Amino acid sequence: MTLIDTHIHIDGSEYAEDRTAVIQRAQQAGVTKMLVPAIDQATSEHILSLCRQYPGTLYPMVGLHPEEVRSNWEKVLQGIRPLITSDVIAIGEVGLDFYWSREYESEQLLAFEEQVRWSVETRLPLMIHCRKAQNEMVNILRRYADELPGGVFHCFTGNQQEAEQLLAFPRFVLGIGGVLTFKKSHLPEVLPHIPIDRIVLETDAPYMAPVPMRGKRNESAYIPHILSVAAQALDMTAEQLAEITTSNTQRIFQL
Repeated sequence: MTLIDTHIHIDGSEYAEDRTAVIQRAQQAGVTKMLVPAIDQATSEHILSLCRQYPGTLYPMVGLHPEEVRSNWEKVLQGIRPLITSDVIAIGEVGLDFYWSREYESEQLLAFEEQVRWSVETRLPLMIHCRKAQNEMVNILRRYADELPGGVFHCFTGNQQEAEQLLAFPRFVLGIGGVLTFKKSHLPEVLPHIPIDRIVLETDAPYMAPVPMRGKRNESAYIPHILSVAAQALDMTAEQLAEITTSNTQRIFQL
């Protein structure tokens, strides 16, 4: 059984002591590839370097995360843009986040749209983070709908209606992670309404560890817990779902 973790921040300090062991545990759990999003220029540079140390296992993205957007966003993006080399598999993690504050709302909107344009120019998919901003995000994406190469709406936790709004962008998929396994999650009811070729799996590690690992540092080796709950919700075997989600990931990221 082959799995891919489409979203892990393995560059983080949380893994400084045992990064290689974390990668080995993932491989033992069947996770052969781990896709690594950046959040700013420094992490973009670090991730490119880190992924070269684990070729064929770690795959880099570059981008400016909405929570990192400040008034100097243009200068930051000028520093990130030259980092889009042939190694890079996606523009990410980018998007909009108005959960905590709208202080930099206009800057977030501008920075996101600029990175959407990078996706159109480079033909690299987007890894999109969106919290309390779906309407604003959709409005920007609609301007480029015909040109977008696709991507992932990361950490999807919405309802059926929200899923349909996102899936109206034909080359995009939904990233399903640990929230699926939480006791109060409604995702098990939503999942059967999502076309099977529009789902990929992710951890968002070190955050959002699935049940029964909740409260611990998350890692790619825990993907089988997410897979198991998803397969049950979709009334298929874990092996069948692993094959489909891996194929979906390879399609989106051209792995």
